[in-house]
Amino acid sequence: MAKEKKFRKKKKLGSYPFVSVVFSITLALFVMGLFGLLLMMTKNLTTIVQENVEMQVFLNKNLSQNEITKIIKTLSSKDYVIKKESVAQVAHITKEEAAKEFYEETGEDFVEFLGDNPLRDVIVIKINPDFHEGQNLVEIKKEIGFIRGVYEVTYIESLVNSIQQNVKKVSFVLIGFSVILLIVVVVLINNTIKLALFSQRFLIRSMQLVGATTHFIRKPFLFRASLFGFVSGLIAVGLLSSLLRFMNTEVDGLLDLLRNEQLLVLGVAIVLVGIFVGFISTFAAIRKYMKMSLDELY
Repeated sequence: MAKEKKFRKKKKLGSYPFVSVVFSITLALFVMGLFGLLLMMTKNLTTIVQENVEMQVFLNKNLSQNEITKIIKTLSSKDYVIKKESVAQVAHITKEEAAKEFYEETGEDFVEFLGDNPLRDVIVIKINPDFHEGQNLVEIKKEIGFIRGVYEVTYIESLVNSIQQNVKKVSFVLIGFSVILLIVVVVLINNTIKLALFSQRFLIRSMQLVGATTHFIRKPFLFRASLFGFVSGLIAVGLLSSLLRFMNTEVDGLLDLLRNEQLLVLGVAIVLVGIFVGFISTFAAIRKYMKMSLDELY
């Protein structure tokens, strides 16, 4: 009876379990990416809300069209007025348009009842979020009030203050969670790499004993760790992309809260974090095992 020969696969320098390591790193990067998407959505939603803060400029009655146009041009040139694609967010609502809108909303024609339209022309401007802090809006209100032809300037002060307070609270909480999550992700990837290299500690010692240089020993491990981080990052980005497409089919307009350049930056950041943390963790683990005595290795 022929003896059964058992062949044990030789360990290759720098090799360690692919699937388990990539799965663990991918999971950590995916969670980080999810939180990154949440941060971007929150920031963009906050910006949208802030950009819709309006200031209403009521004009004196019996102003000529030239005078109204002059006021509009003056307001459009101000830095505190939002400009999108070089177009100032300034809208002129005539008293006739205001009366028509009131009639459509309430069904009551007060012009016919009074025999006159008591409303005033109003210019609505959207204020840049950079000018929402402190006394900026109060100063802007005073400045506009001095423009010739302006009767009154109003804005909902309580709403602006509420938005600012909520933005500060949300920002503080999200920054705190971001720091905690980043630490957790780094620790998880670091421990994954260390556990994977644990099985290679005797191979590393063997290479040292036969005279291999530190660079020669580290190189394959660092290359493989960087490759695993790169692959894990790509998989995580792919999963996030698929999740976004699915969520967009369930929630209309979800992708409107995200910009392509932001998604690109997030994707690159995820891949780079995977590569960087994998490289640094492997470097630290190799250094540790190379300095350990034989008894400590056991």
